[in-house]
Amino acid sequence: MKLFVSEGNPHCLKALAALEATGVQCGVQFVNHDERVVPFLSRPTLPALALPSGQYLFSSNAICRYLFEVNGQECSELCDQWLEWEATVLQPALQQALHMAVLQGKSSEVSKVLQGPINVLEQSLSKRNTPYLTGDSVSAADLVLWAGFFPVLSDSSLTLGEHKSLKAWFDRVAAMNACQSAAQKVLQGKGLQGMKSYMQRQPAPQSSQCRETQPCNSNSAEEEGGERVVSEEEMEAAALTWSKGLNTCPPATKKQHPILPQEDKRNVLVTSALPYVNNVPHLGNIIGCVLSADVFSRYGRLRGWNMLFVCGTDEYGTATENKAREEGLTPQQICDKYHAVHSSIYKWFQIDFDYFGRTTTEKQTEIAQDIFWRLHERDFLIEDTVEQLRCENCQRFLADRFVEGICPHCSYPEARGDQCDKCGRLINAVDLREPQCKVCRQTPVIRSSKHLFLDLPKLESQLEQWLEKSTSTGDWTANAKQITRSWLRDGLKPRCITRDLKWGTPVPHADFKEKVFYVWFDAPIGYLSITANYTSEWEKWWKNPHQVELYNFMAKDNVPFHSVVFPCSLLGAQDNYTLVNHLIATEYLNYEDTKFSKSRGVGVFGDMAKDTGIPSDVWRFYLLYVRPEGQDSAFSWADMALKNNSELLNNLGNFINRAGMFVTKFFEGCVPVMELQEEDKKLLALVSWELQQYIQLMDKIKIRDALKHILNISRHGNQYIQVNEPWKKIKGGDSERQRAGTVTGVSVNIACLLSVMLFPYMPAVSQTIRDQLNAPPSCINTMLEGNGTFVCSLSAGHRIGAVSPLFQKLEADQIEALKKKFGGQQPEDEPPKKKTPVRNAASAQSAAVPAPAAAVEVGTVNQVDPEKAKQLTQAVAEQGEKVRALKAQKAEKAVITAEVAKLLDLKKQLALAEGKNPEPAPQKGKKK
Repeated sequence: MKLFVSEGNPHCLKALAALEATGVQCGVQFVNHDERVVPFLSRPTLPALALPSGQYLFSSNAICRYLFEVNGQECSELCDQWLEWEATVLQPALQQALHMAVLQGKSSEVSKVLQGPINVLEQSLSKRNTPYLTGDSVSAADLVLWAGFFPVLSDSSLTLGEHKSLKAWFDRVAAMNACQSAAQKVLQGKGLQGMKSYMQRQPAPQSSQCRETQPCNSNSAEEEGGERVVSEEEMEAAALTWSKGLNTCPPATKKQHPILPQEDKRNVLVTSALPYVNNVPHLGNIIGCVLSADVFSRYGRLRGWNMLFVCGTDEYGTATENKAREEGLTPQQICDKYHAVHSSIYKWFQIDFDYFGRTTTEKQTEIAQDIFWRLHERDFLIEDTVEQLRCENCQRFLADRFVEGICPHCSYPEARGDQCDKCGRLINAVDLREPQCKVCRQTPVIRSSKHLFLDLPKLESQLEQWLEKSTSTGDWTANAKQITRSWLRDGLKPRCITRDLKWGTPVPHADFKEKVFYVWFDAPIGYLSITANYTSEWEKWWKNPHQVELYNFMAKDNVPFHSVVFPCSLLGAQDNYTLVNHLIATEYLNYEDTKFSKSRGVGVFGDMAKDTGIPSDVWRFYLLYVRPEGQDSAFSWADMALKNNSELLNNLGNFINRAGMFVTKFFEGCVPVMELQEEDKKLLALVSWELQQYIQLMDKIKIRDALKHILNISRHGNQYIQVNEPWKKIKGGDSERQRAGTVTGVSVNIACLLSVMLFPYMPAVSQTIRDQLNAPPSCINTMLEGNGTFVCSLSAGHRIGAVSPLFQKLEADQIEALKKKFGGQQPEDEPPKKKTPVRNAASAQSAAVPAPAAAVEVGTVNQVDPEKAKQLTQAVAEQGEKVRALKAQKAEKAVITAEVAKLLDLKKQLALAEGKNPEPAPQKGKKK
């Protein structure tokens, strides 16, 4: 192991102190602040710990935790809770304090910024009879919090004189040799001035008040210690709203099918990109479309909107034909089989479609052919003879997704037959260099065929006018706008809408009766046909643009077909179709440090999640917590366990369970009388503010960010209970018992609010909380009606039900076993590979990766080696996945270039093993 740190970096102080305190054998290297140590990160991040496995830890708290665990000191739940508090509450305040002290010379104001966190620590330490935060011995939490405070305490006007418990703890930790040594190495005895170089490279901290959802102004309340300061007016307004209760709220209503647009409602039509039927969806597929759409649909129903959520399987095309051939079934049998698989998976994940259909229906043929004829009659279709790639080995023309080769524009080695993932430019499959059939890896040949094209250039001006309106008035994600602009940048070109296939919607034109529609012309029409199979009055949704708002959810690779091709088809049909108002596209979710791969057994696929024993609500929570909204993100088993144990178990579940248990234990199951004091009103105002942020973010489909406000509320609640100690006050006099009753009543009402806010994210947990609280049915509508208000739903005298814990801890051994199970074939499990002669033994590579092509003996060039070709095919696929992962993670260009070179070498080896010439054939008219 090696720990990389830099001078003057307070985060490195934590890691170095933990390393010296634990005595773990690990090298230490000091580097510059801007040195990129972690190869797959696009920005410098220190400290970084290089693990023996070749992986990296680059969160300072995670490094500290890891070092203690390596030393045999497992972090307790209390330790995890302090680490989470340090990261979410203390760090924002520290960043602001350090910026003021180091760069602005305002050391005298540091105490104001840190007063809130200091008070929390003082209160907690004063109530404990142990020398350290979590017990009798020092823990990772002690070193992390000490390191946070050390720079400002070493050289500022901040003193801890009146905070006796905090000062005693701080001095005790500071006296450790490990802390003194680490401080000297990182700060060089210069105190705050030793951090100046580091701080100058950091962005100015932004006040929590200055959020996208709430513009800053001179009258905004200041943040103090990570907690929002509320005004007297806010407190009184929150208390007044609270007192109104549920009396004026309408009762909850159930959905009645068919759901149709209503005159007096906001009518919202939600579609999720149709999952392709020939495979099992993985976690990235699920978060990218159906889960995100489900959360928004559930939220919309809470808001009282008239929602229709439709989806279904996309079932036509070459991929289905090939899958059928692989499994010895007919295409229709494959569709029936995998439609059931998809339905089962989404049901387990609690995806609440109003209708989940499919595209292999009569309605699909009817509506697609109608749109086709309308385009034809209005001269938006043109004929042309095109050159196509045909695989003679497979005896078929190759659809774009079944061709791969080198991009003619940027030389990316794994460009698809329709688009390059690297440069983003559209490609004609016949222009690919060194094309390969993805099914059999043979080189296809070029053949001519007559086809129909959608005349996109003729529709371009209409499309641009519509896009200008839709993107300016609707909620389009930044990537959706960017990808769409890139398509329009160089002008649109005609798009082929027919294919030489058997399995698809038939083209009704007599001259093209042997062809079917191209899947990307046909598939989006599935939204219409699926709705038509749901209700005969489908046109009230799809031909009603003035009354219906359309939301499309998808991953970013589907954007151009939903923002350009499909809208052009509907605009050209001139039949008053409803076009998308809000296009929501996610980035990609990776699996740990690689891509999901069914063939390699890497990653969790939908049909496997149930077998892990982890409830679907926990899966939903974590996928939404790491939802790739602005950039690619990654599923991590370790992080999932951490978020489950800290956020769900110790934060959310702990608060809700305690609130209910206090009612049961202290007040015989009945909510006590509540007499609000200033502290209670302050909490009501804080919770109301968090609720408003949640609503504003959810309205804008910022699903991941909105979830954080739910967790913030339970954090407020936990702190409120901890400070007021109702378990102690219940044993005191009348006034103290009354205080215990108020704290308990307010807490259990916050738990009820949380159950409603959780409904879009964790529907089963939401229902369980409401059942335990015996909450009135109308609470599900009340909390979020209008602009959303926090009212007293469980009034004094309300009897709650039986209370029990909501979540279970994910143990380290359980997580390690799951990580191994879904990590793909382990090196020790792989079959022995045939040794390849090499010119120099030093150039031989490990058994897992074949030797470079240059090292293979010349005599093997024309000899076919099926076994080796099979191994190399897998190696090419794995290296290709690695290249894509590095690109997705925006790794350094030099790293990507090196890995691309390896990929090209492997492809040459594969050609040799197949008895082919590894060099591309020279093109006519050009010199060799």
